[in-house]
Amino acid sequence: MNTIIRPIITEQSMAEAEKGRFSFVVSYNSTKPMIRQTIKDLFSVDVVKVMTVITKGKTQRVGKNRQKIVKQPIKKAIVQLKAGQKITLFELGA
Repeated sequence: MNTIIRPIITEQSMAEAEKGRFSFVVSYNSTKPMIRQTIKDLFSVDVVKVMTVITKGKTQRVGKNRQKIVKQPIKKAIVQLKAGQKITLFELGA
């Protein structure tokens, strides 16, 4: 099972990355220990804290008949690393 789907790279997440907090979209069924272990294995860093947020699926109206479509909810993980450690995906020069 893929725990981490993709990193979240926005202005806000880049500002948080300078403070040692990195954001990822994770699978809906993943738990905090699973996320912690996956980050540790993929990037060889020490995880201090894992915070998760589930965003509600939004409703859109599309098409000629303006049908309602509900987007899937997304689970985000904000991972705080030990001081002085970084993940190279979040560097501007990368």
